[in-house]
Amino acid sequence: MFYEKDANPNLIKDKKVAIFGYGSQGHAHALNLKDSGVKNIVVALREGSSSKKKAESEGLKVMSLSDAAAWADIVMVLTPDELQASIYKNHIEQRMREGTSLAFAHGLNIHFNLINSRKDLDVFMVAPKGPGHLVRSEYQRGGGVPCLMAVHKDSSGKARDLAMSYACAVGGGRSGIIETTFKDECETDLFGEQTVLCGGLVELIKNGFETLTEAGYPPEMAYFETLHEVKLIVDLIYEGGIANMNYSISNTAEYGEYISGRKIVDSKTKERMKEVLKDIQSGKFTKQWMDECKGGQKNFLKMREELAKHPIEKVGKKLRDLMPWIGKNKLVDKSKN
Repeated sequence: MFYEKDANPNLIKDKKVAIFGYGSQGHAHALNLKDSGVKNIVVALREGSSSKKKAESEGLKVMSLSDAAAWADIVMVLTPDELQASIYKNHIEQRMREGTSLAFAHGLNIHFNLINSRKDLDVFMVAPKGPGHLVRSEYQRGGGVPCLMAVHKDSSGKARDLAMSYACAVGGGRSGIIETTFKDECETDLFGEQTVLCGGLVELIKNGFETLTEAGYPPEMAYFETLHEVKLIVDLIYEGGIANMNYSISNTAEYGEYISGRKIVDSKTKERMKEVLKDIQSGKFTKQWMDECKGGQKNFLKMREELAKHPIEKVGKKLRDLMPWIGKNKLVDKSKN
């Protein structure tokens, strides 16, 4: 684990940095870099992007994708994974100056050879381990989100130093920087998202809610027991591990954890996790996702629509409207990020 003392935080400050995209990660990287003293930052956006006003309202300069690639010393690609290969081919590959740096916050396009970068470029990754909204809010509080850092190509001999400096500027040096590889970051990230953090958790929540409501319990009670209180439990685990959470809950809850948890998530669940990991490692998942995008994301958008119609989303909105304090300091503000 590395910290600001192990890097040169000033190295990044005189570099011209182009942030491609201004979504969750894009806005956080751009604003954290700016607040860390990086003097020359632009946000690179496609023609007609709705994000232009958001970026300019924060005092950031906006350029076209092609112009930004030609201008920058560092191009940080923070657009959606499915768009990165075409953006690189059409706007970056022939425009970046020799000896400059191409950077990513996720290893998918490099690891699975969707992008084959020019030999004269440095290629590195700085991947904060949290959504961009958290990367920004933690930085503003004086902290930071831990970052993974990796170097794929070191043409200049200085790629690692620059990556470390960049990681410090987005807040990683305050909380810790772990050196890794594009392969390990990509595969573990996809696995965590699919089996635990997003896929696994969402399905647990939905199935718990459905089990209670189908048994005749009020949906409001089911919402609180299977979704609302997740944050309370996760915060305790985040703060001090599983034992910290068990210290805080009742003995009854802890005993129920031991005897019932493994009935829900058992050895068969683990076997299916291994199948998911195998699909990730082989590139099967990435191919499936890219094919889905080439086909217009029809299945993806249909599943998103079905989730939006789930009763837990409807009752949740009604209950959150009655608890205005939840949204007072919200991480996601669509008018800004």
